[in-house]
Amino acid sequence: MEQERRALAYEQAAQVLPARLRREAFALPEEARARAEELRLRAGWPMTALLPEGERSLGGPPVEERELEQLVEIASRASVHAVLDQVRRGYLTVEGGHRIGLCGSADLREGEIHALRTLSGASIRVARQVRGAAAPVLDRLCPAGRLGDTLILSPPGLGKTTLLRDLIRSVSEGEGCLPLRVCLADERGEVAALYGGIPQLEVGRRTDVAEGCPKAQGLMLLLRAMNPQVLAADEITAPEDVAALAAAAGCGVTLLATAHGEGRDDLLRRGLYRPVLEQGLFRFLVRIRREGAQRSYEVEELR
Repeated sequence: MEQERRALAYEQAAQVLPARLRREAFALPEEARARAEELRLRAGWPMTALLPEGERSLGGPPVEERELEQLVEIASRASVHAVLDQVRRGYLTVEGGHRIGLCGSADLREGEIHALRTLSGASIRVARQVRGAAAPVLDRLCPAGRLGDTLILSPPGLGKTTLLRDLIRSVSEGEGCLPLRVCLADERGEVAALYGGIPQLEVGRRTDVAEGCPKAQGLMLLLRAMNPQVLAADEITAPEDVAALAAAAGCGVTLLATAHGEGRDDLLRRGLYRPVLEQGLFRFLVRIRREGAQRSYEVEELR
C-alpha cells in the first residue's frame, strides 16, 4: 500500500512533463517510481531519475530546450506571467507540493534576476507525505511533553523538509506532545503546498501558513498577526532570516527551522550560522545522515 502511494506521488509529479518525457517517466518500474526522489532534465542529455542509490538514466533521446520551455508552460497552466516571481527565484511549485527547480541563462536588470532567458536544466522534486517521519525524534524534542526550540540540519536532499513537515503536523495535532498553534513561513511552498488556500500536504489543524514571501518578512508577519506558539521556517539562508528568528525568540515563541550543514562544528565555521549557536536560539540540533538507502537521525542538546 505504501509503495503504491509513493508511486502515485511520482506519477502526479511527472504529469507536468511534455508528452514524450512523461512516457519515459511512466516506463520506470513501480518499485523504482516509489523510491524516486527527483526527475532531472538537462538539455543535451537523457532524462534521469534520482534514486537513493544515485541517478538512473531513463534511456530516451536527449532533452531539448523546447521541452524545458514546454515543462514551464504545462506547470504554469499556460500562464507563465502568473508565476514569474517564482520563476525569477529559480523554482516553481505545482499542485501536490512538487517543486520544479530551474536553471539557465539569467536576464539581469539593475542587478536583479528578471527572468531566465534560456533554460538549460530542471529538476522535479517529488513531494511525499511521510506520516510518522518525526516519530523517532519526537520524544527527545518534547521534554515534559512540549516541543523545544529545534534546528534540523543536513546536506541537501536528505529529507529536512519531510521531517520538518511531520514535526509541524505532530505538534499541531498534539501527537506525542502538547498541541500548539504553529505558524509556518513557507517561502517556496514546499512544506504545506497551498493550492486554492488549502495545504496539499498535511501540516495539522492548528497550523497557519504564509506562502510566497521572503522568510524573514513571513516570520515577522506571522508573529505580529497570528499569535503563534511555534514559529517554523524551512532553510535558513540569509542574515535577515537569523535576525527574524532571534526577534521571535525574544517574544517567547518556540522556534523550528532547517538549515544546510553537517553538524555543530560546521555551523560554527560559517558566519551566517554562528550567531544561531552563540545566541542560543535552539535547544536541540537534529542531524540527518544517509546510511545506504536509509536515513538516520541524531539529536544533540545544545543548551
